[in-house]
Amino acid sequence: MPKLENKRELHTRFFLLVCFIAAIGGFLFGFDTAVISGALPFVVNQFHLGSGMEGWFVSSALLGCILGVAFTGKLTDMYGRKKMMLVSAILFTLSAIGCMMAMNASLLISSRLIGGIGIGMASMICPLYISELSPPALRGRMVALYQLAITIGIVTAYFTNAYILKFDASSVMSGWLRHILIDDKWRGMIGLGLVPSLFFFFCLFAVPESPRWLLLKGQEEDARLQLEKIISSEQASKEIEEVKSVIVEERKNRATLFSKPYHRALFIGLALPFFSQVSGINAIIYYGPSILDKAGFSMGDAFGGQVIIGVINVLFTLVAIFTVDKWGRKPLLLLGIGGAVLSLLFIGAFFKMGITGGPWILLFLLLFISCFAFSFGPVCWIVIGEIFPNAIRGRAMSLAMLSLWIANFMVGQMTPWMLKSNTWGPSATFWTFAVLCAPAIWLTIKYIPETKGRSLEDISSELEMG
Repeated sequence: MPKLENKRELHTRFFLLVCFIAAIGGFLFGFDTAVISGALPFVVNQFHLGSGMEGWFVSSALLGCILGVAFTGKLTDMYGRKKMMLVSAILFTLSAIGCMMAMNASLLISSRLIGGIGIGMASMICPLYISELSPPALRGRMVALYQLAITIGIVTAYFTNAYILKFDASSVMSGWLRHILIDDKWRGMIGLGLVPSLFFFFCLFAVPESPRWLLLKGQEEDARLQLEKIISSEQASKEIEEVKSVIVEERKNRATLFSKPYHRALFIGLALPFFSQVSGINAIIYYGPSILDKAGFSMGDAFGGQVIIGVINVLFTLVAIFTVDKWGRKPLLLLGIGGAVLSLLFIGAFFKMGITGGPWILLFLLLFISCFAFSFGPVCWIVIGEIFPNAIRGRAMSLAMLSLWIANFMVGQMTPWMLKSNTWGPSATFWTFAVLCAPAIWLTIKYIPETKGRSLEDISSELEMG
């Protein structure tokens, strides 16, 4: 009995370690996304970027994300989850070095584009990998761990940006270090991403390939070997037989990605990520200092406000981790989306009425972030990782992420113009976000099934039946 308990403990520890390593991709995603909020004013000033080029600098990484997810789904189904995570880690590393050393705007934007491809790949592969590896009872919180890593990456970027902004050792520092930490602070802000990128790359050599992918490729013994690292031999045998029977059925039906049985799952997979992004979450992440500056905060206060936003994001993602496998996916989505829409409406009203002094704008921004953090943020990754059948999971996840990044690209490109426009401005910008994300309430009620505690094969079977 003690031996059995020790083995279970080892299985659990290894499983948690693997999920932690895969979640580092989320940390890099969050760090790379948020670090721009601090670097942006300095880059705009140094390279004399207008509104159009400012939007292009921010959204070039988003274009890279679109390119990344466009081809990653097929490659992931062909070559496996682990290999593609390694490729994404290499791209993160190259991007950090390229941005840090860029001598002109073209090289900087090209490096951001490469990093974006890495983000796009990681955003698709990492939650998919965790979802395939996790038992039904833990799947929600394990995939939510990926979103938690994103929020930790975001708040880490805020803290490091704020630290570098105030850092001054000019009297004792010279050469290359002075160049990136004193003269051009934005280089140090972005370049710090090199550390977690290399850490992610080397840690990935310790993770196993997805057993479900191995079974799809007919490598049953390899799949068993990997499964027995995280569950008992008896459980592994049972899971292998269940997955094999579903794979046989899927191949018998010969259904393609856009076949009728998959229509509902694809609709959810395209719509939910799209609505999550047009809520304006990344407008706040990217342009937070600019928004807070319009609300009457000084630049120093604005960066301080961004740090508070980042901390709230982390704390309320923890709420999702502790509740998503108890309460379920749908209750969190409905509560969070409703709160996010109301917050956006109030923020727009404050700007319209000129109530920009005092704490009100920041308070409702924090309410919006908290609602997003326990609903849209983690639950979106969880649901799209659960709803697709084995035969099309990689390609379908790729389409879902394509929807997310196209929406993200649009928000990143349009937000500077909307905020600065005399006819649009901050109030209409936030009201637009509220109107665009409100249909997610209807989507949740009518189309999204409750998936807590159910196997991936059971969920996909229900969705195929309509």
